[in-house]
Amino acid sequence: MEPKIKIQDFSYDLPQERIAKYPLECRDASKLLIYNNGIIEEDFFFTLSSRIPQNSLMVFNNTKVVPARLFFKKETGALIEIFCLEPVNPTDYALSFAQRECCEWNVVIGNAKKWKGGEVNLLLDNASEEAKALNLRAELILKGDNNGSVVKFKWETGCSFSEVLDICGRIPIPPYLNRDTEALDYERYQTLYAKIKGSVAAPTAGLHFTDRVFSELDAKGVDRETVCLHVGAGTFVPVKSEYIADHKMHTEPFEVTKAFLEKLCALEDGQKVIAVGTTSTRTLESLYFLGVQCIENGAPGAVEQWEPYRKEYAYTMKESIGAIVKYLNDNGLDKLVARTGIIIVPSYKFRVVDMLVTNFHQPQSTLLLLISAFMGGEQWKKVYNYALENGFRFLSYGDSSLLIRG
Repeated sequence: MEPKIKIQDFSYDLPQERIAKYPLECRDASKLLIYNNGIIEEDFFFTLSSRIPQNSLMVFNNTKVVPARLFFKKETGALIEIFCLEPVNPTDYALSFAQRECCEWNVVIGNAKKWKGGEVNLLLDNASEEAKALNLRAELILKGDNNGSVVKFKWETGCSFSEVLDICGRIPIPPYLNRDTEALDYERYQTLYAKIKGSVAAPTAGLHFTDRVFSELDAKGVDRETVCLHVGAGTFVPVKSEYIADHKMHTEPFEVTKAFLEKLCALEDGQKVIAVGTTSTRTLESLYFLGVQCIENGAPGAVEQWEPYRKEYAYTMKESIGAIVKYLNDNGLDKLVARTGIIIVPSYKFRVVDMLVTNFHQPQSTLLLLISAFMGGEQWKKVYNYALENGFRFLSYGDSSLLIRG
């Protein structure tokens, strides 16, 4: 049963001046709040390794943000913004990025009232010669709601669509920064370990990590693994319903390797799993329910938003993950590719994640609900009040926290 939770209960006053509109010069110079069983301390992010247990498994989301914002102009002069969300034809991200003439994407259209149909051309004001040579056009295939329009992109010169976006697109920084994308965002709104293109928002908990931090974690014997969940535009969507049960989560694609799943199955008692960010957390926790599907249905499907709350399962984490490994072995697969719409709210029972590295999130957001669920009770208020009273910077370019479940 969906929990009856009022989103208003997860509100707090966030002054505009506490929102970090730009990153610090050095990634790991951010402040670090440490919460452990009711006790709060603070330090700097570059000391993170001193807070992480030896032999822990730290999990990162290695998705890469794409320059998903494109600007076009109609013959009438009307400006049209197209925000690429997810590939439609072909549906596979890698195949879509590899196309060299055309491809179709699910998009959000800005100034949609001005575009009834037909083709629009790339806005060439201040465009480079390379962009002009592409002759990039967009054709409206299906006009739907804010998340349902489909556009066909066409271009010349033989470049891949990945190169087209790099040449013509802009990095989609969060709207709450209240500024345009700037040159520094192309570097700083990416993690150092970003690898697989597909996200329209960064997994921002990872923005603080540097080679120095990685070296110290390695020296301590902390194991590092990656998953890949492509973050959708839904991460920017505020909860508008009075009750969270009426809020619709968008599903997001993710993949994990069989080798990583086998590592989870081989964890020793007491060995901690540390998720870097809410996207890694949602991926790891989704694995449990995909394993349940393998046990009970013979194959994994997708994790529905409220699936974790409709039934209590007695399977252990290792039994569930082991069922996925068996499914992959039986089908000759070396990785799991799936989708999840999981929402983590108070009353959720964590199966995989023991510790969480995360930034400070917006009021009345699904991310804040996840933090509340992870910490238990109203401990999130204690942490956020401390952060507000002690000069912490908030949201994507803000400071970090390390949360340890009791």
